Amino acid sequence: MRIFSAVIIPLLLAACQPVLPVATDQTSSSTSSEEKTQSAASVPSIWNESAAYIKPSDSELRDRLTLVQFDVTQRDGTEPPYRNTYWDNHEEGIYVDIVSGEPLFSSQDKYESGTGWPSFTKPLEPGNIVTHEDDQLLYTRIEVRSRLGDSHLGHVFDDGPEPLGLRYCMNSAALRFIPRDRLEAEGYGQYIDLFPRSTR
Repeated sequence: MRIFSAVIIPLLLAACQPVLPVATDQTSSSTSSEEKTQSAASVPSIWNESAAYIKPSDSELRDRLTLVQFDVTQRDGTEPPYRNTYWDNHEEGIYVDIVSGEPLFSSQDKYESGTGWPSFTKPLEPGNIVTHEDDQLLYTRIEVRSRLGDSHLGHVFDDGPEPLGLRYCMNSAALRFIPRDRLEAEGYGQYIDLFPRSTR
């Protein structure tokens, strides 16, 4: 019991709090080709907002997702800080649910929070976000889930930048990034105007 208290509880309390980056090799901080393949196959190839969504079974999701993606989205897990795909991504585009494909966040609202996880000041589509009280630790947090996919995404805190003061601390494993140049092809063309360019 003393070992649990001394080791496990501090680790749990540190989740989504600012931490210093750890030195890792390139393979541990980037997504493997297998993970990229599974990520691309885990959501509809073309997003259709008007289509009725039916969540896949656990068995189907185990086949589609990596172990980390399944643990985070379906078992409320948390990936390691600084050793995940999007914490340092600065490319223009949107982030969608890895399971359902529903649009969740925009790169325009992403900022450097110092936590090692991708953090956003607000959702791209508030209607696609559901929040619940989470009492799994020694204090209450606000869990963030996707509406259609019911995927565990992360938590929202009230220590973000002004004017909203919110920090949506998300798990990369729950997200798939759609670059600006792929928005139209993947069914997210309505978001292209968020990223204006002089020429198209």
